[in-house]
Amino acid sequence: MEFINDVMTYTFLQRALVTSIVVGMICGVIGSFIILRGMALMGDAISHAVLPGVAISYMLGINYFYGAVVTGVLTAIGIGAISQNSRIKSDSSIGLVFSAAFALGIILITLAKSATDLTQILFGNVLSVPASDMWLTIIIGGLVLLAVFVFYKELLISSFDETMSAAYGLKTRFIHYGIMVLLTLVTVASLQTVGVILVVSMLITPASTAYLLTNRLSTMIMLAGFFGAMSSIIGLYISFVYNLPSGPVIALATTTIFVVVFLFSPKQGVFSRKLRVLKQRAALGK
Repeated sequence: MEFINDVMTYTFLQRALVTSIVVGMICGVIGSFIILRGMALMGDAISHAVLPGVAISYMLGINYFYGAVVTGVLTAIGIGAISQNSRIKSDSSIGLVFSAAFALGIILITLAKSATDLTQILFGNVLSVPASDMWLTIIIGGLVLLAVFVFYKELLISSFDETMSAAYGLKTRFIHYGIMVLLTLVTVASLQTVGVILVVSMLITPASTAYLLTNRLSTMIMLAGFFGAMSSIIGLYISFVYNLPSGPVIALATTTIFVVVFLFSPKQGVFSRKLRVLKQRAALGK
């Protein structure tokens, strides 16, 4: 109850709550496509590769959004160029580009640290989100959700069967890079909330939790968005009440929800499966 009163009283807490909910929702939505397409490593790569762009933006005195989006898109293009024009496989090209980009980002942070502390970009600090970043996150969230809604059928077909989608005449490579752009936007929107290091947890864990509960993509997307938003609210509450860093707490909240579903999901839960086996054995014993 005290937390609700504080939310009604303090503007910074209202901004943090709105930003967290939006980030949790869009991370869950895009994360659903990421895990279905087997691109979890790509999500990790993009989230780390935006670091040089963020550092350069701080050094130039401009909004980190611009630098992060540019480096994120260039990373996706670079990974695709290496894997498509050489014998290097996709996972190896991801490792090559993402490690180089992250290393460059660390060096740039070292150079920029005398003027600006970028620690919150690494680990997130949603309680210090300014109004401009909150509105930027809302705009990005709206664009991402609109894109998923408009191109839902194309995303559905290409996520489950890329060969069939190509046979239907869909531009699979264009769809792939479109998802990379959306992933980059979501990553940039998540920087203030969970940071570069932990954004992959928001992308993967809520969607993985939803995947254990349904076989329908539409339901999975809604559940993933719900779990992401709920994790953000729970994490924000705990971090504010107990004065803990918001990013790690939100990441642990997503993991806790996953563990509960992993153990007790009606169809896929560990305990549920064991209970069904025991019932089958008991029935056979009769």
